Amino acid sequence: MGARSFRELEVFKKAHLWVLETYRACRGFPRDEMFGLTSQLKRAAVSVPANIAEGFVKRGKADKLRFYNIAQGSLEECRYYFILAQDLDYAETDRLMSALDEVSRMLEAYVRAIRGSA
Repeated sequence: MGARSFRELEVFKKAHLWVLETYRACRGFPRDEMFGLTSQLKRAAVSVPANIAEGFVKRGKADKLRFYNIAQGSLEECRYYFILAQDLDYAETDRLMSALDEVSRMLEAYVRAIRGSA
């Protein structure tokens, strides 16, 4: 039997924990980045589990996949922001990047499963 709520999805759980870690990392960013990189990174990170949640309730396969693809795009956006934060010496992002990679792999597997379902 499948999940009855997006909260039961392992990919959602991992994505949510990753967002919490991302928010914690942003606390160390310079104050003058509050409306710049910090805001952009938080917004993109939150988009990942939010789109997983929204896609979960969509009835049509194409609709579901569209939301999961938006989540995948937000992950890649965050990947760049982590590179930038690292290069600007705002944070050590290796752990965040590793968690991002795990969420990305899990989401891709979930997308493949949906594509292959009847």
